[in-house]
Amino acid sequence: MSYLMAIDAGTGSVRAVIFDTLGNQISVSQAEWTHLQESGVPNSMGFDTQKNWSLTCKCIQEALSLAKLQGEDIIALSATSMREGIVLYDKAGKELFAVANVDARAHNEVKYLKENFVGIEEEFYQISGQTFALGALPRLMWLKNNKPDLYEKVAHISMIGDWILYKLSGVLATDPSNGGTTGIFSLKHRDWDASMAKKVGLKDDIFPPCLEVGTLMGCLHVRASQETGLSTNTKVVMGGGDVQLGSAGLGVVNIGDVAVLGGSFWQQVVNIPSQIKPPKDMRIRINPHVIAGQSQAEGITFFSGLIMRWFRDAFCEAEKFEAKERGIDTYAVLEEKAAKVPAGSYGIIPIFSDAMNYKNWMHAAPSFLNLSLDPLTCNRFSMFRSLQENAAIVSSINLENIAAYSGIEFDTIVFAGGASKGHLWPQILSDVTGYKVKIPKVTEATALGAAMAAGVGAGIYKDMISASKELVAWDRVYEPNRENKKLYDALKQKFLKAYGAQLKLVEEGITDSMWKAPGL
Repeated sequence: MSYLMAIDAGTGSVRAVIFDTLGNQISVSQAEWTHLQESGVPNSMGFDTQKNWSLTCKCIQEALSLAKLQGEDIIALSATSMREGIVLYDKAGKELFAVANVDARAHNEVKYLKENFVGIEEEFYQISGQTFALGALPRLMWLKNNKPDLYEKVAHISMIGDWILYKLSGVLATDPSNGGTTGIFSLKHRDWDASMAKKVGLKDDIFPPCLEVGTLMGCLHVRASQETGLSTNTKVVMGGGDVQLGSAGLGVVNIGDVAVLGGSFWQQVVNIPSQIKPPKDMRIRINPHVIAGQSQAEGITFFSGLIMRWFRDAFCEAEKFEAKERGIDTYAVLEEKAAKVPAGSYGIIPIFSDAMNYKNWMHAAPSFLNLSLDPLTCNRFSMFRSLQENAAIVSSINLENIAAYSGIEFDTIVFAGGASKGHLWPQILSDVTGYKVKIPKVTEATALGAAMAAGVGAGIYKDMISASKELVAWDRVYEPNRENKKLYDALKQKFLKAYGAQLKLVEEGITDSMWKAPGL
């Protein structure tokens, strides 16, 4: 049998995942990586290409070993990555500079662009669907201002997933779904718009070819084969952004399909025709999909998965011990106990991520409101449930904003990622939104989407839509509890008012924002 490999470079880790051509996951190897703040550079999040390439090679080797396969058994591979993260290269193709996705060092540059090119962010947003918040233009300008000698050497730019494929094949290119998140891009033409860089005084000749997802790039070169254990006959295929490939891995490939991806960040995506222009209020982002002719309207909930990890590690040692004794995951123990807490979590209101406001993206200080001194109602389990409810509430607000803008109606959500593994959170999401929630059998959809791309490039599948229809299967379906929906509608209104009040405290300098976009 032949096999496909997906390399998934996420925010918190890199993974190599092997699938057979029927979509069955054969093995996975994962390594956590850390993106450190650079010395003397506030709000930076550097990406260590040397160290992280070593981790990537290790994962590839371990995935092969776990599957008891040889390198020549992998007929094709592709890569997906956190979006927005970029790598810059010199003329020889050597890495000069790289940052991970939420690097926010370019605060002054965003402010400069807005003040000195009045209206240009709005102009570029209508073309690209992106603001300057996580875009590449301010970061390039930061490099020009702060490390001019390094900037002068820059000859090429790519995304992090593209960097992995380049290290494997020697071919440097990008795709619309990932490259589009730089903001130097045209939704209409699904290609770079270098004139944006030229308009603000930056290099306009550093942009590599833009290939559609599933395009065959070549085969592994000799050095990469030696470093990874893969064969020089293994085909290297263009991949894409994690959210868009994850959507394909969930069967979200038709206009009007909806997904909520519950990972470190939560994304809420709705497939729309590519000719629909971005909204005037700039609340949400619009990205090219991995399907030609389609874009995705996207809302983002910050840190939902990371907040759960923090809560588990900070407060739940007893549940960790219990989970170890029972041989199950700590989150499974917490969900069991949180399921006994009534809907609404006794009125506890978590303040973490706001609903997405792409134009003015700022969060309040992390906190819990409406706590009581009754340990029977206000405890780890009610707080844990309140965090699950809050992630669903913020997701529902983002989906409502997308529906209002696009005019597209929907009644079903595909839910995937780590948050979908349990049973309580999917039911809460259904109750909060009022929509049916479907869980795919392969919840790690991003890697499956990348494997689909590899299969398209190898000629196993006709295209991404065909691959998705062939490989995606369903595990569970949740129907909404209408009484709980009424309760959550009321809680949502309270959350909106409370969050607005908490934002004012940040604006007044009394509390510190959990995260704010550069330039605010």
